[in-house]
Amino acid sequence: MVQIVNELPDKEAFFALFQTTGWDLEFTVDSLFEAISNSWYVLSAYEDDELVGFGRVVADGVYQAMICDLIVLPDYQGKGIGSRILEELLRKCEQHSIRMVVLMSAKGKAGFYKKFGFIERDPEAPGMIWRG
Repeated sequence: MVQIVNELPDKEAFFALFQTTGWDLEFTVDSLFEAISNSWYVLSAYEDDELVGFGRVVADGVYQAMICDLIVLPDYQGKGIGSRILEELLRKCEQHSIRMVVLMSAKGKAGFYKKFGFIERDPEAPGMIWRG
């Protein structure tokens, strides 16, 4: 049975999980661990001792938050792990009365988030991204 806990995973385990995404981002084990360590709230999902999922919230703790790095190992996708993580991340935001939660969806994954009440931004008010 998969257990979801509010704790940072081992940095090597997280790096291995991150690499399964195919995201074209070049980070080191240490830089990724520093990033997740600076999160407002993190959840790690384990089956036995194996990290099979992760999600985090970056937030000001008052009114804005961003869900980042919602990742589930490919062999574990479709088993409700991502849903459980997302529900708990949103519950944490609700407990702090955070009303604005945003995220960037991986290609083809928008439908997953829509099931939880997320809506795509209006084309007249597009989200923006800057990559240095």
